[in-house]
Amino acid sequence: MTAQQNTSLASFTGDARPYGGGDPYADYRTADLPFTQHANLADRRLGAGVVAANDEFFAQRENLLVPERAEFDPEHFGHKGKVMDGWETRRRRGASAGEPWPTEDDHDWALIRLGAPGVIRGIVVDTAHFRGNYPQAVSVEGTSLDGSPSPEELLADDVKWTTLVPRAAVGGHAANGFAVPAEQRFTHLRLKQHPDGGIARLRVYGEVVPDPAWLTALGTFDVVALENGGRVEDASDLFYSPATNTIQPGRSRKMDDGWETRRRRDRGNDWIQYRLVDRSRIRAVEIDTAYLKGNSAGWASVSVRDGEGGAWREVLPRTRLQPDTNHRFVLPEAAEGTHARVDIFPDGGISRLRLFGSLTEDGAARLAARHQELGG
Repeated sequence: MTAQQNTSLASFTGDARPYGGGDPYADYRTADLPFTQHANLADRRLGAGVVAANDEFFAQRENLLVPERAEFDPEHFGHKGKVMDGWETRRRRGASAGEPWPTEDDHDWALIRLGAPGVIRGIVVDTAHFRGNYPQAVSVEGTSLDGSPSPEELLADDVKWTTLVPRAAVGGHAANGFAVPAEQRFTHLRLKQHPDGGIARLRVYGEVVPDPAWLTALGTFDVVALENGGRVEDASDLFYSPATNTIQPGRSRKMDDGWETRRRRDRGNDWIQYRLVDRSRIRAVEIDTAYLKGNSAGWASVSVRDGEGGAWREVLPRTRLQPDTNHRFVLPEAAEGTHARVDIFPDGGISRLRLFGSLTEDGAARLAARHQELGG
């Protein structure tokens, strides 16, 4: 087990005040966490899951990865006690009446499969609404295993776990944030709470590092998709929803599952800039406006550039969009580049952008080299 230094960016220790009515988030403790600009690798929409936990007596482990923030109903009780929107274990006890307290080593654990393997830049252990029943401390470890290992395989003695968050005190009803400097590719995490308690949500922010052998086998794939290593670099407007929604898997299932901008009152337009998985040849484009009916973009264009300093080249001219519709375009010739940009006119939104193509030879070589360098 290799220890990695980590930095706590938001230190909240001790109990929060008991809930006194009104907005339960009014006294929620949080801070600006720079790493949250990255994608959440533990997003259920990417395929993340909590594959096992040693105890979930009060609240189910699956709640850890719910995309929405935790809810709190002060009147909701069940046969086992207060129903909480998170993962909560029973109270640990000591071995005897003379030693009724848990030992220093006692802890509960959960195994998390990341939705997409990658380099982790930061972790948020969110204890929202766990005011007096949160863990005293937490720790997080990571490993990288091929395929779909079972809980038993993950817990085998020969699995090497790397410490991402050394045991650290946390506070109740707070977003406890930790920067992670480990330059490695991880597929699974082990979250520990010491000695017991409840955690509302776990967010794992980082950069997707796909398996180059898988992408090579696919041949043609979506070169901007989050799960394949694409990412949003910048956007003109994030008022209603994050631009990263446009490269999430699957079709949008509701209006706020896409990207929507505020109403423009000038002569400008809105846009998103993306970095592709690596240099690619794009042959087809999809622009989806699912569930955006009275607020979809009026027109859209797509441009590509090659390299950080390259010039933008329009590959899909400004085209009329229809509300709640998936639009498909075959490009007259393949467009080669490392970055893409979608411009919408004048404002509104799109739900998904798909850029179908394949890696160039040098793009595939760079991706394979990075995968190997990061321990993939």
